Amino acid sequence: MNRTFTARLALAILLLTLGARGALAQPGQEKIPSPRSVLGFEPGEDRRLADWSQITGYFSALDAASDRVTVRELGKTTLNRPFLVAVISSPENLRDLKRYQDIQRRLADPRLLRSRAEADDLIRQGKTVIAISCSIHSTEIVASQMSMQLAYTLASEDSPEMRAVLDHTIILLFPSTNPDGVDIVTNWYRRTAGTPAEGSSPPELYHHYAGHDNNRDWYMLNLVETRLVTDLFYKEWFPEVVYDVHQMGSYTARMFVPPFLDPPNPNIDPTILREVALIGTKMATDLQAAGFKGVATSMLYDTWWHGGLRTAPYYHNSVGILTEAASAQLATPLTITAEELHRGGKQGEPELRLGRETEGPRVTRGLPDPLERATHFPDPWPGGEWRARDILAMEMLAARSLLKLATLYREDFLRNFYEAGRRALDAGEHAAPYAYIIPKQQHNGFAAMKMISILAAQGVEVHEARAPFAVDGTSYPAGTHVVLMRQPYRACAKALLEVQHYPDRRLYPGGPAERPYDVAGWTLPMQMGVEYVVAKQHFEAQLELLSDAALRDYAQKNQPRAAVSSRVGLYRSYAASMDEGWTRYVFDQWQVKYTSLRDAEVRAGGLRAKYDVIVLPDQSRREILNGNPSSVYPIEVSSGLGQEGVKALREFVEAGGTLVCFDNAARFAIEAFSLPVKNALSGLRTSEFYVPGSILKVELNAQHPITRGLPAAVDAYFTNSSAFEILDTDQVREVARYAERGLLRSGWLLGEKYLAGKTALADAKLGAGHIILFGFRPQHRAQTWGTFQLVFNALR
Repeated sequence: MNRTFTARLALAILLLTLGARGALAQPGQEKIPSPRSVLGFEPGEDRRLADWSQITGYFSALDAASDRVTVRELGKTTLNRPFLVAVISSPENLRDLKRYQDIQRRLADPRLLRSRAEADDLIRQGKTVIAISCSIHSTEIVASQMSMQLAYTLASEDSPEMRAVLDHTIILLFPSTNPDGVDIVTNWYRRTAGTPAEGSSPPELYHHYAGHDNNRDWYMLNLVETRLVTDLFYKEWFPEVVYDVHQMGSYTARMFVPPFLDPPNPNIDPTILREVALIGTKMATDLQAAGFKGVATSMLYDTWWHGGLRTAPYYHNSVGILTEAASAQLATPLTITAEELHRGGKQGEPELRLGRETEGPRVTRGLPDPLERATHFPDPWPGGEWRARDILAMEMLAARSLLKLATLYREDFLRNFYEAGRRALDAGEHAAPYAYIIPKQQHNGFAAMKMISILAAQGVEVHEARAPFAVDGTSYPAGTHVVLMRQPYRACAKALLEVQHYPDRRLYPGGPAERPYDVAGWTLPMQMGVEYVVAKQHFEAQLELLSDAALRDYAQKNQPRAAVSSRVGLYRSYAASMDEGWTRYVFDQWQVKYTSLRDAEVRAGGLRAKYDVIVLPDQSRREILNGNPSSVYPIEVSSGLGQEGVKALREFVEAGGTLVCFDNAARFAIEAFSLPVKNALSGLRTSEFYVPGSILKVELNAQHPITRGLPAAVDAYFTNSSAFEILDTDQVREVARYAERGLLRSGWLLGEKYLAGKTALADAKLGAGHIILFGFRPQHRAQTWGTFQLVFNALR
């Protein structure tokens, strides 16, 4: 590593630990316990990680010793660990938290204020509320360790700068928004220390159900951790800024900070986009001034999608900030050469650079070469040693930069937050749509109640009609639900209920598709199979806001059960699949009994004696067959099904069993069992066909038992999925097909002609049994309630 850079880095770490302007402890502050004094090592130290009990132990000690910190348990995690938030501010502010919560609540809803003068008064009194979330993705482990160092600095430093920060802000610090994952990763790291697997990802999902997708749940609110944070944000604290601290691949920039790439979602208030750029530019400037190389803006990440921890705040009039530091091998140092940076990985290993492979070289959107200087990347990192302490130092400085800015422009952040709410109310009053109507009669009443509940849980107001009314020439009875657009969280309601129209974006005109950061369309009622109507004109109705009690009653009634009596085995690979986790979640919620089926049990055979149905979740052929690399992982977690497992599955089906395959697993089955089915999309370039995550219309064969109880057509979720051509109709029967017309319902579909009319779901005979081939994921992220019934019918 460059000596000047090393010296500057060491100085930066020292300054961050002691305080950027020479912290002198005030009386009593010298008793504040440091992380080292509690843990026995420094956060960020090579090959040392604190587990969740150590982290919670440190925050408990800090709470007991400091009058600047109060730690609160919000509830329990999925696996029953304590879920914590540390509230950090000046002692005076902490003694008056209820007052500041009330100020935030009233600024968040301008209808509660009589005048702008009253708003001005609250803005003068209020504090900038900053939420900082660490390590929601648990292999991005350093932020959870950094949280202790950040809390210690905030609790112990007595510089004028820090006193101003504490006086003018209230910080909601989450040491991790995935505590279970902190332990899963830390335990695996300790277990594999000194072996080839040191620094690898664990052979299980690092969230029990969702894995990496725990940051894809912020409008559906399936996970208990998501619900705990959402309640704190939008029912209690209403933060002006939410900062989500992440890591990315190792062979790219050293840190990404905003601004983001295009396209922005049209529902985000323009001032919020400007504030995002302001904060990110301040972070980048401070990092550069401190001597950090390799800081990039405007790469990979965009502001189109709703469902992430840092994107959901945009639709609640808050600023969402993301930073992504380059990863080490968990806490193990990594040496990276310039050649490896240019190539995107080590020779002979899978390329790790983020981004979708398209025609030509693999590149990161916005940063084709991390060695090439650009305006948004003015000081490339040349390579060298990369450690957890480097990541920690950058994250500490980025957090401090945010807090300084929030202190300096406190009134501006509060005023912009308030004004965004006012603009939302005005837009709801003067522009269509004026409301979304959820009719009383629904094909799936459970799904409608669920949708209403999750809208309300994130602060969206839902009303119920107390008398009949008419909208746009159509009459609706009492009991109809209405989401009025004249509300402060209009953007949230509209972004979830409207149709998304993602722009046709290419790497160059006529060239490969430019990949969105996540998905292109997600319209909630379409995913959930809920009928709704857009109100395009003003209307009069006698409406009553649903109370918390009514919503609790909805939730209690919404305990669905799938009547599945078959003996179900759910394949669970050690090359952990998020789709498997979401399938487990759906089965658990709908009370479907199942057994997790591991590789060794499949290879042993005799499956028909134990199971009627085996489910293969979405997973690549390579992972299903080979599992994790045996050169890295211990033998007990690196095998895969192998040809023995394929033979055993064939025997299971031929003996009368049913094999249900989702998406990529269907491609595996077609090849493994030589089924007379072809993937109609095979070989197409992204310049010809591309669907990155969108809702498509699927027409059902009403004569097949898998479609029982469903309407003639449903909306299905397609994310780089499959379409089939049936080559032998005697052996394979079509269950559903992609619509010939009106195929795209929400999102982005490039190359409709390749998909329209092709088979979406097929039933293949094999001996006495069946193989059910889903070209899409009917339980995608546990969001697609509208196609769950296809799964349950396939299990019967």
